[in-house]
Amino acid sequence: MFLTLLIATLTISAIVCFIVSALFEKPIDGILERIVANDIAYAWAKYMKFAIYVVGISGGVNIYQLESYLRPAAENFTPPDLTQERWVLEVYRTIIESLQSIAWLLLVFFVFALIAYVIVRAFEQRSPNHLESDNDT
Repeated sequence: MFLTLLIATLTISAIVCFIVSALFEKPIDGILERIVANDIAYAWAKYMKFAIYVVGISGGVNIYQLESYLRPAAENFTPPDLTQERWVLEVYRTIIESLQSIAWLLLVFFVFALIAYVIVRAFEQRSPNHLESDNDT
């Protein structure tokens, strides 16, 4: 039963990562193409997709929580039974923790992307080409 729970949480986390990765693919690509060169933007977008999967799966599949099912019964501890209610709770926890981990990753990415965007815009406005095009109009 433990192995089934492990596979189920891994699968659910991977599905959550796939959905989030698909939803944020265009915004991430657009931001990276604006901030860095196009040839590098593709590689960074692939890395972000990889990071979404790593962070989402590691956040959703809580190994320490799953280890409680493997501990032998002791004086003060009885391993939890894998009842239907427990399965529902584990599935819910997996989805929420995967989303929470990915949300933190994307928040950090978008904060740094915003800072980089502001820097890029500042350099664009100070460039001589930008000043010449403003004078021509």
